Amino acid sequence: MSSKGRKILLLPGDGIGPEVVREVKKILEWFNKNKSLDFSFDEELIGGASIDVNKIPITDEVFYKSLQSDAVILGACGGPKWDNLEFSKKPERALLKLRKELKLFANLRPAICFKQLVDSSTLKPEIVSGLDIMIVRELTGGIYFGEPRGIEPIENNQRRGINTHSYTTSEIQRIARVAFDLAKKRKNVVTSCEKSNVMEAGVLWREEVQLIKDKEFKKVELNHMLADNCAMQLLRNPKQFDVILADNLFGDMLSDEAAMLTGSLGLLPSASLGARDKNGKIRSLYEPVHGSAPDIAGKNIANPIATILSLSMALRYSLDLEKEADLLDAAVQKVLDDGLRTKDIISKGNKEVTTTDMGDAIISKLK
Repeated sequence: MSSKGRKILLLPGDGIGPEVVREVKKILEWFNKNKSLDFSFDEELIGGASIDVNKIPITDEVFYKSLQSDAVILGACGGPKWDNLEFSKKPERALLKLRKELKLFANLRPAICFKQLVDSSTLKPEIVSGLDIMIVRELTGGIYFGEPRGIEPIENNQRRGINTHSYTTSEIQRIARVAFDLAKKRKNVVTSCEKSNVMEAGVLWREEVQLIKDKEFKKVELNHMLADNCAMQLLRNPKQFDVILADNLFGDMLSDEAAMLTGSLGLLPSASLGARDKNGKIRSLYEPVHGSAPDIAGKNIANPIATILSLSMALRYSLDLEKEADLLDAAVQKVLDDGLRTKDIISKGNKEVTTTDMGDAIISKLK
C-alpha cells in the first residue's frame, strides 16, 4: 500500500467517544505533518449520536464509507439515554452490523499490564508484572448470531428464550489460522478454549483447531483447555498464556476478565479484522475496550490511551506502518514513565492530567 491517501473513518459515537477520538485525530494530523504521511480522515455519526439525528444507529452512507476505508476507528456506542429503545434500534446494533457486514470475524484483544501500572491491578504484582496476552475471539458466529433465536410463548403462560450456538468447519478454521499466525510472531503457543465436555459445538471446535495445527502450523504449540478452567487459570497464573483462542461467547467473557487483570480498561485497545482480499487489503475496525462512560462524558477527564493504542493497532495490522506503530507505542510508554495519569489511573506521586493534556503529552513524545 502506498503511503499516500490512506483513508481512515473516525466514528466518535457516544459518551466519551468524541473526546478520545479527538486525540487520535490530533495524532493523525501530526503524522501527516511530520512524517509526510497522507492520511485522509472523515468523521461520521454512529450509535446514539446517529439515532438522535438520523433516527437509526448507522446510515447506509456511513456504512458504505466504512466499506471504502482502509481502517475504521470507533470511540464508543450506547448509553442510558437510549436504553428504552427496542432491541433492534439500540445504538449497539450499529457495531454488530459493522462486524457482520464487513465480515470482521477475528477480534484481537491484547491484555498487557504496563510496568508503570502494576500496582493498579487487583492481583499481586508478581502475578501480573510483565503480563502480555493476546486473546483471539471469533466474532461473527456462535450464540450471538445463531438461528433460531427469540422469545416465544409456550403452554401454561410460560415463555421460552432461544439462542442457538452453532459453528461450521470453515468458521473455526479461519479464526484458528489467525491465532496460529499471531503466535508465530510471539511465543509460539496457542491455548484453545471451549466446553467440549458438555457441548457438541465444543467437540467440533477442538477437533478442527487441532486439524489446522497438525496440517499447517506444526511448529506452534497447541494446548486445549475448558473455558471455565481458563477463567480460573487467568486469575491463578495468567502468565502461562500467550495467545488464547476462543469462540464468540467464551472469548467475550475471557477477554473482559483478562482486561481487568491489567488494572484499567482505559488502556486497552482492540482490533476486529476480516480476511485479506486479493489485493492484500484487510477490512478492519479498531476500538477501545472501555464503554461510553456517560457519567464522565464532556468533562475532559477520560483516558484516551486505549483509543490511541487502537490507532497503533490500525497502523500495524491494516496500514502496514509497523515503524509508526512502534513509535506511537513508545510515546505512550514514555508519558507513563513521566508519571502523567488521567483520573482513572491516578495514584500517589503521579500527576493528574486531562484527556487533552494526555493526547498533547503523547504527541510531544513522538517528536
